[in-house]
Amino acid sequence: MNDVIEYDNKTALIVVDVQNDFADPRGNLHVPGGASIIPTINHEILRARSAGATVVYTQDWHPESTPHFEKNGGIWPIHCVKETWGAELHSSLAVDGEVVRKGSQGEDGYSGFTERDPVSGDEKPTALEQTLRSEGIGKAVVVGLATDYCVKATALDALERGFDVTVMSEAVRAVNREPNDGADALDEVEGAGGHVS
Repeated sequence: MNDVIEYDNKTALIVVDVQNDFADPRGNLHVPGGASIIPTINHEILRARSAGATVVYTQDWHPESTPHFEKNGGIWPIHCVKETWGAELHSSLAVDGEVVRKGSQGEDGYSGFTERDPVSGDEKPTALEQTLRSEGIGKAVVVGLATDYCVKATALDALERGFDVTVMSEAVRAVNREPNDGADALDEVEGAGGHVS
């Protein structure tokens, strides 16, 4: 387990999209090894809570039809449709904090901080930044699924908003549509000023 990261009341652990469709092998968009990181994430949740840190979760929460999906012109199979098993947070995940839902009106919802209209490109904020600001958070530790999409987008948006960001490499897994996508995503976070532990 990675006990190098130190938590305090100015730190937030952001747990990205550990949902059945991504983490469970039966999920519609299964991320290889997705469930294997849950014990590590749970360990970090316990450490964060013990140190008085904020723990917040993101959750894809899509309608049945969205330009995000292949059937409607996007690149993804149907996944994380609101009120379905696939959209639920994985039953093994320790949930002890606010859950920020994204993509509920058909937006792409990669980042925990913003939702982007896949047609117009217009972006609007989620509740995540407000939640962190209200707690006086300066540092964010990002874990979850998937490294090359929602984890990367969340980390980059957090950096853009002035947070000190660390992505914990042992607590993320990638889709890897191309073989190096996950590694490239971590490189991109570091290139933007973030840390990878």
